[in-house]
Amino acid sequence: MELAQYNEPLSNKEADPALGFLTRKETEVKLPRPTRVKNKTPAPVQITAEQILREARERQEAEIRPPKQKIIDAEELAEHRLRKRKEYEDLIRRVRWNTSVWVKYAQWEEIQKDFPRARSIWERALEVDYTNATLWLKYTEMEMKNKFVNHARNVWDRAVSLLPRIEQLWYKYIHMEEMLGNIAGARQVFERWMTWEPDHHGWAAYIKFELRYNETDRARSIYDRYVECHPGDKAWIRYAKFEVKNGEIARGRQCYERSMEQLGEDGQTEELFVAFAQFEERCKELNRARVIYKYALDHTPKGKADTVYQKFVQFEKQYGDREGIENVIVGKRRFQYEDEVKKNPLNYVSWFDYVRLEESVGDKEKVREVYERSISNLPPAQEKRYWQRYIYLWINYALYEELEAEDYGRTRDVFKACLSIVPHAKFTFAKIWIMAAQFEIRQKDLKAARNILGNAIGRAPKDKIFKTYIEIELQLGNINRCRTLYEKYLEWSPASCYAWSKYAELERSLGETERGRSIFEIAIAQPLLDMPELLWKGYIEFEISEGEHDRTRKLYERLLDRTKHLKVWVSYAKFEAAVPLEEEARAEEEGRGPDIAKAAGQAQERAQRARGVFERAYESLRTVSPEQKEERALLLEEWKETERNFGEFGDLAAVQRKLPRKVKRKRPIISEDGTPAGFEEYTDYIFPEETGMAPNLKILEAAYKWKRQKTGSDDEA
Repeated sequence: MELAQYNEPLSNKEADPALGFLTRKETEVKLPRPTRVKNKTPAPVQITAEQILREARERQEAEIRPPKQKIIDAEELAEHRLRKRKEYEDLIRRVRWNTSVWVKYAQWEEIQKDFPRARSIWERALEVDYTNATLWLKYTEMEMKNKFVNHARNVWDRAVSLLPRIEQLWYKYIHMEEMLGNIAGARQVFERWMTWEPDHHGWAAYIKFELRYNETDRARSIYDRYVECHPGDKAWIRYAKFEVKNGEIARGRQCYERSMEQLGEDGQTEELFVAFAQFEERCKELNRARVIYKYALDHTPKGKADTVYQKFVQFEKQYGDREGIENVIVGKRRFQYEDEVKKNPLNYVSWFDYVRLEESVGDKEKVREVYERSISNLPPAQEKRYWQRYIYLWINYALYEELEAEDYGRTRDVFKACLSIVPHAKFTFAKIWIMAAQFEIRQKDLKAARNILGNAIGRAPKDKIFKTYIEIELQLGNINRCRTLYEKYLEWSPASCYAWSKYAELERSLGETERGRSIFEIAIAQPLLDMPELLWKGYIEFEISEGEHDRTRKLYERLLDRTKHLKVWVSYAKFEAAVPLEEEARAEEEGRGPDIAKAAGQAQERAQRARGVFERAYESLRTVSPEQKEERALLLEEWKETERNFGEFGDLAAVQRKLPRKVKRKRPIISEDGTPAGFEEYTDYIFPEETGMAPNLKILEAAYKWKRQKTGSDDEA
């Protein structure tokens, strides 16, 4: 009755097949309830990981080991074997797929010398997973170790039949037969393996096997089958080296030649070429080796010929002359450039390098060929930025024909072809027009040069073309042509202050003062000018150099009507301070010293005139643009320096009373999105006349601050 109670099955709520006779409640691990940490401050003595590990090792209990069992009779041995077999069988039922369990079980039976049982276990394991090579290897190892040769041979035969792609099985099988002295059997196994067409290692093992027994003819026949199975450079190189090693030089050369024929251009690699060339080099056939290297360089893709180039250079350094070495190096670089321009024909940098290489060699026809190929690659679009580098190919081509080849007819043709392909309606290159004209001048054909420059002005006028053409005519003394060119220049670009100034300077240099003055008058009357300040400066300097001081003053006044810029005021004041008066000029012309009294009066008059200009400038800046305090401060500094230069006639104290006081202030920085980004420091100037306004400014500042605070409080409400 009690046994029945114990044998009653557990309820479904408590029973769990994975836990055996235990319930989940009995196997639960009860963790201590986490306590709340009240004091989170670090302890005075910190516990390290090393300390934890050391204490755990010290507190670890001794390992419990099962007692040793001594078997004293056959009955106990039988019991022990029965118990072990039951353990292994139970383990196999649980983990049938685990290979190591089967191996241990079979090896245990082997130790017990129960070979039939061990074989049975191996067979059962192979039924589970026959694709596992380890099982086959362990199985045959047991048979061989215990000298069951036929059993081992049968197992090997089954293994290689089921798993013919596992090389280790074949190697072990063949090794066993060879160790037993069964050479014919090993050869038969090799033949069976070769029918599956293994990789290079399998064929190499078969060949080495035959060579170990001095079967050279058999090895040669195997090589013939090998190169048919693997028709590549590796197999042919091995075949040729085999023949060379056996002293068959002719057969080795024949192997290389057959490989070249059978592989074709697609299968020929740099390794094959290098091996062939080195073979001929060892045979002292230097010319044949050189021909092979050159053939390889001509038929190998550019990016895959580095080794060939390197070996060829070494070959030429050892057996060739200096010219041969240079040809090899040039050939290597030529192939590199050919590869680059083939990948990207619009890579003009590579074309430049390629051309320089050919120019260094000196072959004119080759240089011209490269130039023609390079200039045939037009830029992809008619935009000047694409043409800026391309156009220098034409320039270098023309310079090469003129300076190196000294073929002036071809040089002229290059310039004409270049000018014909440039889309002058959209953009042009003044450099090409000018270089073509200068070339004709060097050939003493002035008419052709004028035609080129005139054509340039008519089709694509540019400042540089006008300047160069005018300079050429001026050097030749053709003044009328220069005037005509300046007129065309100004018709094309009436806003060019440079052209107006240079035209007026030309007339002045010819003594045509009135013409120069008229040109300046027309220039300043233009509605649009690119650099009017330079034009006015040139006109003023023109009048000063002519000694027309009254005209100069009028010019300054006219300029001040247009602009009140600080530099204009300072220049005007310095002119008044430095201009000589009539008495000084007359005394200088007569070659006598000026009267001291009159000189003093004139110096005082200069000081008054300059002071008057400074006062006008100061009042203008103060009233018209009071925010430009820095300009006023600079004006006062110039004024002070001028008064100091006047010496006894200067009024330095009056200027110093006007000098401002510098203060450092901060102002807010507003970012692009309107948010404040901090403050920046700047220098402010406080002038003496602003000091009396300070109380009023403080009142205004306090009122503004109150208003801002009130606005903020209203927004918050």
